[in-house]
Amino acid sequence: MTAQEPTYIIAGVDVTDVRNRNEARIVEKMRKALERKDAPVLSTQGVRDAYALALNLLPSRYKQSGTIVLREPIRESHLDDAVSRALKQVMQKPKN
Repeated sequence: MTAQEPTYIIAGVDVTDVRNRNEARIVEKMRKALERKDAPVLSTQGVRDAYALALNLLPSRYKQSGTIVLREPIRESHLDDAVSRALKQVMQKPKN
């Protein structure tokens, strides 16, 4: 028995386009961090764990299509720190 994909419909309203703004920013930061020569080698699960942990270390910043962002309160340095901390933690305690 396979799990069905969740449907993001609430009272007939599709909310699949409501996303955490930090998702794409963390993806880019992790790509760069893992492309460095001295980057740790992580399993598939390790990458997923580090990604989720980095997002959990930051406050959520949800947006929906049509959202206008006037300022970004989460600095690049906060993103870098979250990725660094997440990668270190996953390397220290991998789940394999």
